[in-house]
Amino acid sequence: MGKSLDKSFGKRAQDTLFVGSLEKGMRVLNAFDHNHTSMGLSEIAERTGLEKSAAQRLSNTLYKIGYLDKDPETRRFRPSLKFLELANAYWWADPLIQLAMPKLIELGQRFHERVNLARLDGGEIVYVVRIPTQLTRFEAMIAGRRLPALTTSSGRTMIARLPAAERKKAVKSWPLIAMTLKTTMDRAKIAASIEEAATAGYCLTHSENMLNEIAIAAPILDHDARPIAAVQCSVSSLKWSADKVRREIAPRLIEVANSFNPTKMR
Repeated sequence: MGKSLDKSFGKRAQDTLFVGSLEKGMRVLNAFDHNHTSMGLSEIAERTGLEKSAAQRLSNTLYKIGYLDKDPETRRFRPSLKFLELANAYWWADPLIQLAMPKLIELGQRFHERVNLARLDGGEIVYVVRIPTQLTRFEAMIAGRRLPALTTSSGRTMIARLPAAERKKAVKSWPLIAMTLKTTMDRAKIAASIEEAATAGYCLTHSENMLNEIAIAAPILDHDARPIAAVQCSVSSLKWSADKVRREIAPRLIEVANSFNPTKMR
């Protein structure tokens, strides 16, 4: 899923404490993703909306301090190992990840299926922990991947626990991207799925983001009963039926999601 420039930049730039040069440097780092793993200066400038001269100065600075590597022949930049330290710092800083990891591993071993922990960020979910299986595709193993919340079981189950006005706003305005030929683009149907999740305590989707994938997720709530994350399990519809997933996985998923102590997740 590609990244776009932050539309709120203009407002933030008016803040006297806002450092524009730092924001531009972060724009360069954010330009790299699974579709843009290595880029020349022209590509970086186009992706970030920066002048080529600014893209050159910022990219060179990030290269000098170790966050980008540069191919000596092609002069193309790519993220370095130091780049990974940013993600490492987040994992240490988020107490939920440390609490969730053993529970997710146990779930994966119990069902021999892929298990994830997702956070809500604006209109998207971000997979912050991923416990793969031997057959998991590479793109489904990588933490940090973003997907539209409205097309995912994790996103819908978290939206389902928001107040009614917030749920309605999310369904009406949050982004939709067709990830497969079976991605639901009808917002009324998505709203119905979310309301069903509010009643059931979990959400199930089929082939929304990967063909032949059944995904099921249950929300983790804070002390105010607001959703802060979701525990999610993905299985193949060639091996599992939706009824079997609801019968065997849903109860355990809800149990795990409800087992977190809100006071320890702050």
